[in-house]
Formats: sequence, C-alpha cells, structure tokens
Amino acid sequence: MSKETKIKKWILFAVGVLIALYVLFPFYLVVMNSFKAQTSIVESPVSLAGASFHQFVENLGKVVNNSNFNFWYALLTSVVITVVSLVLLAVLGGMAAWVISRNNKKKWATAIYMVFIASMIIPFQVVMLPLISTFRDVGKFVGISMLQSIPGIVFAYCGFGGAMTVFILTGFIKGIPYELEEAAGIDGCSPEGTFFRIIFPLLKPVITTVTILNGMWIWNDYLLPSLMLGQNGKVKTLPVAVQAFVGSYVKQWDLILTAALLAIVPMIIIFMFGQKQIMTGMVEGAVK
Repeated sequence: MSKETKIKKWILFAVGVLIALYVLFPFYLVVMNSFKAQTSIVESPVSLAGASFHQFVENLGKVVNNSNFNFWYALLTSVVITVVSLVLLAVLGGMAAWVISRNNKKKWATAIYMVFIASMIIPFQVVMLPLISTFRDVGKFVGISMLQSIPGIVFAYCGFGGAMTVFILTGFIKGIPYELEEAAGIDGCSPEGTFFRIIFPLLKPVITTVTILNGMWIWNDYLLPSLMLGQNGKVKTLPVAVQAFVGSYVKQWDLILTAALLAIVPMIIIFMFGQKQIMTGMVEGAVK
C-alpha cells in the first residue's frame, strides 16, 4: 500500500468518525441527561457530572406514574397505530404493486405508478393544513371521526406511506417469474389466491424491509399525530405525550429526556436486529 493510499484511507476514516460523532451526539445527550436531575442538566448538559443510576430510576418512576403523561396508554396507542398501519401498508401496498407491475405496459397502470412517485416529492408541510380540513369534512360525511381517532390517523399513514411501499415492492415483483402465476391459473387458482399463496410469500424479504422503514417512521413521527390527534386529545402517541412535560414557562428536562429515551428504545432495538434485512431488501428491490 502506497503512502498516498494510506493518507487517503486515514482521511476517510477521520471523516467517518466525525460524521458518526455528529450523528450520535444528540442520542448521547438524551441518554446521559436521563440519568441526571433537572439542576444537573441545566448546569452541565454535556458532561457526566451528576449522572447516576439511582437518578435514572427516579426519573423513570416519575415518567411512568405521571397522570398527564399516561405512559402505558400512550404506549398501547402507539403500538396499535403502528401495527395496524404496517399490516395495511404491507397487504394493500403489495396488492397495488402486483397489479401495477403486471400491467406496466398499459397506460393506466403507468399513470397510477407515476402518481405514487409524484406524491413522494411533495413535502408533508405543503398539505398538512388542507389535510386537516379535508379529514374534518370527510368525517362529517361518512359519520366517522377522522380527527382525534385511531382510524383517522391510520388512514393518513396508509396514504402517506403507500407511495414508498408501492415503489419498492413494484421493483421487486418485476423480478418474480410470471410463469408461476400462469401455472397457478392453470391449476384453477383465482387472482386473489395467486397473490396470497404465490406472490405474497415471495415478498417476505422486501416486505420486512418496508415494514421496518415504515415502522420507524410511524413510531417516531410527531408532526402528523400532533396535528390530527391534538395536544389535549384523549388519543396520544408517545412522541405527542412527551409534550406533557413541556410547560409555558417551565420545561422538565429530566422527565422529557427520560420519556424520549423510553420512546426511541424499541425502534433502536428493532433497527439493530433488522438493519441487515433493510439493506438486503433495498438492494433486491432496486436491482430487480
């Protein structure tokens, strides 16, 4: 290895370390300050001074037992919204991607696919205010409350997450031999049976990838639940419920950071176990 190659290697290594420190620093602040009292956080938010396991247990007890935060109810709400949204995205997105990929030479399928792709470009901030008024009017029309309700926000997540789901699944399905579906049709299998018995099981790797990506987004999302569920509504996800510790004049940083840590830990664990599957599914979906 030449001297120039070694220098380039060390430069790239140093840049990688700096980027990693930059990305991990906010997480370090959350973890470290959740082990401190309010006064220690204000005095030295970056240092280890004042951090103790006893203080973390105390903060944890205050968070879990706080009536305004209502940790267990917020946790259950987040789990229900995330799981139901992911199941619907996987099934409905897979069906849509299958139909589009098998009719990709037809103009109507291409037009629908382009609509999905175009929706990925539009920022959420552009449509968030019209979204609220539209959901309010739709709720009055159908007789089902679309705001401050679990069905309403699940419907919204299916809409916003459907584009990426269909985009990734369509690329994967194009690589599945069409002869499998023809053989199933010859054996008398219906189109629905062909999808759920032949196609859907083959989508397991990419479905896992899409589910993890959508799951991290839905679980950690704050803006959409805060708009649709409201700060004072009965239905709250964990990110919205953390707002209970933020007052007009006083912010309980020890409880805010401890609650934030509780909210992000499940997704960190899932990502650590599923990061290999994410990369595999993304590559297969892009190549195929």
